[in-house]
Amino acid sequence: MPADVAVSVVVLVGIVALSYVTRRLSTRALADTGVSEYAAEFVSTFQLCCCAHELKVLSEVGRIDPRLALTFTYLITVIHGFTFNGAIGNPTGVLECAYRSRLTRGRAFRRIACEFAAAAASRAAVPLIWGVGLSGIHVRHKLHDFQCISPVHAPLPQAAAVEFACAFAVQTVITYTRSIGGRSHVHAVAAIITTVVYAVPLQWKLLSGIQPGLLAGPHHGYDELRAAVR
Repeated sequence: MPADVAVSVVVLVGIVALSYVTRRLSTRALADTGVSEYAAEFVSTFQLCCCAHELKVLSEVGRIDPRLALTFTYLITVIHGFTFNGAIGNPTGVLECAYRSRLTRGRAFRRIACEFAAAAASRAAVPLIWGVGLSGIHVRHKLHDFQCISPVHAPLPQAAAVEFACAFAVQTVITYTRSIGGRSHVHAVAAIITTVVYAVPLQWKLLSGIQPGLLAGPHHGYDELRAAVR
């Protein structure tokens, strides 16, 4: 298992490094064309989605310790924040910028189109990485035809309510910490995202009938998170 985790770390580092180089080169090459921001948006969203796919497989298939999974989530979110270079990587964030007149509707639409295209590209790209079989986790995932397991085990209205609450919490932190800028903003966003990643699987379990007493302490919480992502 440690070797499999090391392989996933190398994959994550490789994705971030390749995206960083591509973003820098494309920004320079397209500096005078007016489309450099869309190239950065595409590459950054591709980076985010590929890393999310790898972390999801590491948790679901590798079943690593939840504390390690949360650590990876926090670190990779911080890395995204420091490397995106003006990209947003989230349609909700783009819509907020359009609402606040920081982006025109045309620019916002084109950015969102780039984000959806990057998400689709990542779904096509990561199976190619996993198919190489660099680790036992990737091999097992390939044997299951790259199928991911949904952690949602609740009726649609309740699931939608939980997702809405989490999205609201994340967007609120992003909005109200933007003014502080710099590293503090990035770490605040990473902290709320990591908190949501920890809390949501527990909510699914509670909505499915798990007794609240299981949340008596951190150890039980991590056990629940491990069970939720299996």
